[in-house]
Amino acid sequence: MKNQSFHLELQFDPKQSVNADGKHVRDGLSTVLRTGDYLWVSCDERTSLERLKKTGENTFAEHTHFDLSEYLDLPDGKNSEVDIEGLGESGGYLWIVGSHSLKRKKPRKEESFKKQIKRLAKVSSDPNRYILARIPLTKDQDGVFSLCKECPDPNTPGEMLRAAQLKGDKDSNQLMDAIQDDPHIKDFLKIPGKDNGFDIEGLAMHENRVFVGLRGPVVRGWAMVLELKLEETKDEGVLQLATFKETGKPYKKHFIHASGKGVRELRIQNNDLYILAGPTMDLDGVIAVYRWPDAMLHTTGEEQIVHRKDLEHLFDVPHGSGETTGRDKAEGLAIFDENHLLVVFDSPTDARKVGEDNVVADVFSVAKVK
Repeated sequence: MKNQSFHLELQFDPKQSVNADGKHVRDGLSTVLRTGDYLWVSCDERTSLERLKKTGENTFAEHTHFDLSEYLDLPDGKNSEVDIEGLGESGGYLWIVGSHSLKRKKPRKEESFKKQIKRLAKVSSDPNRYILARIPLTKDQDGVFSLCKECPDPNTPGEMLRAAQLKGDKDSNQLMDAIQDDPHIKDFLKIPGKDNGFDIEGLAMHENRVFVGLRGPVVRGWAMVLELKLEETKDEGVLQLATFKETGKPYKKHFIHASGKGVRELRIQNNDLYILAGPTMDLDGVIAVYRWPDAMLHTTGEEQIVHRKDLEHLFDVPHGSGETTGRDKAEGLAIFDENHLLVVFDSPTDARKVGEDNVVADVFSVAKVK
């Protein structure tokens, strides 16, 4: 693959890497963010974040585990997964978004035919999935990034940075309430994410603007990116959506034609928006990275619709097929440096696994031709 430049090895601490169900964090990576010499990653079946430090030319290690319940008021505590699908950085904060999606039970091959069909009819919701939050991101004199619930703002003397989250409860939040009657979204809200239902995957920050990507729904080949603005409320630790004058609603919708694919992750560099896109449903298919040039300038006013000719297809990303079907699902995208993007994978193939606790990620060149 001509864009692929090199591999990274992500090294995890075995004492912090296996959850109560026996799943290793490397087997469910859903998002990745780089801050300085550190990578932040998450596993979609946890209530935590993991931090790795650059320890070699192509290695990140020194794994540190952060329990989100120590910083946020998770609606369901540690009882259900947050299903983190996006991380972002802005204004001294690390931002987090959950999938906000419903899920459908999987059939179990060892069970009877009748029980397997019955499981396929069961749709449920995890309360912690309805999370859109920020946590103060600190950096010490040695360049070490960490999290805190509350700390002084290093850029504004006398001010404090505080963890906060969008208004919500166990059943919903302000964003879900806002889109209940949206003509493009409302019919998909009761459909599980993997069935082309409503499913957030991807978060990117630009100053005070928040962009969340939708894996689903994809409508007639068009994917959606929601633009939000969050503001403080009188209640400490609680954020609310601000209304856009252009729409009269607390969100804007931007439509992107990525040849029928949904959004898997978003990243912003300068004014460009990078989009990791793939199938909305649970199947093998083309996963690719696109660039929407000057997206941050185009989106300052009205909602946008980006046709294929206006979206740059940069490269395809490897994915499972045949004997490796359902494996190597690219889920996380990070700005690695000025000319490279980093991709991490959910359900990695054995070829990506190194030893008992490490995994390989891919770095791709995106240098613009001058």
